[in-house]
Amino acid sequence: MKTKFQTPTGMHDILPIDYKYYEKVLETGKEVAEFYNFQRIETPILEMSELFEKGTGETTDIVQKQMYSLKTRGGDALTLRPEGTPPAVRLYLEHGMFNYPQPVKLWYYGPFFRYEKPQAGRYRQFWQMGLEVIGEKNSIIDAQTIQIYYNILKELKLNNLIVEVNCIGDQLCRPHYRKTLASYLRSKDSNLCADCKRRIKENPLRILDCKDEKCQAVKAHAPQMIDHLCEECKHHFKEVLEYLDEIGLPYRLNPYLVRGLDYYTRTVFEIFQEGKEGQAQTALGGGGRYDYLIKLLGGKETPAMGGSLGVDRVVQAMKEAQITMDNEKKVKVFLAQLGYLGKKKSLKLFEDLRRANIQVGESFDRDSLKSQLKIADKYGAQLTLFLGQKEALEGTVLIRNMETGRQETVKLENAVVEIKKRLKK
Repeated sequence: MKTKFQTPTGMHDILPIDYKYYEKVLETGKEVAEFYNFQRIETPILEMSELFEKGTGETTDIVQKQMYSLKTRGGDALTLRPEGTPPAVRLYLEHGMFNYPQPVKLWYYGPFFRYEKPQAGRYRQFWQMGLEVIGEKNSIIDAQTIQIYYNILKELKLNNLIVEVNCIGDQLCRPHYRKTLASYLRSKDSNLCADCKRRIKENPLRILDCKDEKCQAVKAHAPQMIDHLCEECKHHFKEVLEYLDEIGLPYRLNPYLVRGLDYYTRTVFEIFQEGKEGQAQTALGGGGRYDYLIKLLGGKETPAMGGSLGVDRVVQAMKEAQITMDNEKKVKVFLAQLGYLGKKKSLKLFEDLRRANIQVGESFDRDSLKSQLKIADKYGAQLTLFLGQKEALEGTVLIRNMETGRQETVKLENAVVEIKKRLKK
């Protein structure tokens, strides 16, 4: 049935049957992140628009086309966060975390917003899990950050993973490459899409990230950044690859991988799940080093590395791999009741069992004992408790072992203790 009100274009509901997947990604991400000593943060969904204009980059698609921005009654220009790194850096600076022992390791999980064309696994409100390591320049951090994301996906039982990795240089060697690339692209501008023709002047590296078929053909013959790296960047990237080799992580070099954000330097990466031949690949996550962003946003020059997982895409991959989530509650005790007095006493007993951390099932909305026992069978309860008019008046409860059929009446005041005894047997 089509209802009058529906979700806005590009946004979606998460139903109970699907939410288990989102919870699983969160639980697994939390467990892995905390093992590597990351601490969780939460930033506001709304941030100052300038944070993204300055941090993400004015020439990026995110800033030019995809931000949900508004002005408050007080005249503040705010934006629904389209990504997590600039807010994490803002938090790091605002709360003086540069005074903490470095590096500072932070992780977050939550909704983000971009106005873009909805596609499979791509929404205008989407969920991400992000990790940021701020205050360390050693190349081992690059490799370990990639490894952490890979480990999370493996823990979620996703297979056929491959990491694409590249080095996009720094402020010393990238300017020369930009000139070389722009010169090549100008000679091919008739074969570029309208956006990329504009990008030649504004930011030619963005053209390497364009998905238009025409631009892909031009990109295939473009000069590669890896051939224009300075000695320091070359050495840094060589170490990253050697670390990845050492831990046996599957990767391939993609000399045209740049990511879509202006603040990246040196190492960039994306993680894919390899599918059937001819099947379009979608990145499950990615990130890179951003050694100049902290200074750009008002701090001292501070090296940093981070990235994020697209949770919606990960969930979709889990479903396609037929990884199932158990949606049923694991209950060992079922509470059946009859009559008004039985329901009254059952409410108190139910709360006593909750406080004792005993997972219990019930169906207070049912009056028929037969229908309640069917539910108890569905749960696979070890014990069923009966509380009717007679038991309520006598202050007792009947406990039945569902496997043996043996039953016994105990005092309500002793019920929790007696139930615990029987569950241990």
